Amino acid sequence: MPTIVIHHSVDDTKHWLASSKREEFFGPLGVTNIRTFTNPQDPTQVALTMDVPNLDALMASLQGPEAAAAMKHDGVHPDSLVMYVES
Repeated sequence: MPTIVIHHSVDDTKHWLASSKREEFFGPLGVTNIRTFTNPQDPTQVALTMDVPNLDALMASLQGPEAAAAMKHDGVHPDSLVMYVES
């Protein structure tokens, strides 16, 4: 199961950290071990690591309306999203 890292910008770091949308969105995909990170020099830059059992399913779901709604709720800037996959 690969680990991935995703980083992006957010409007409100405290709101993003407190939100349950990550678990609600990623949980049904079997994603586990979600960990959050913030940039101490610019708290609006955040990152996640997670273990993903099906990368294709994750990539497809990120293109859907549920992902867009979750990102909007959490104040994620979709145009800033960058993903790294463990190699």
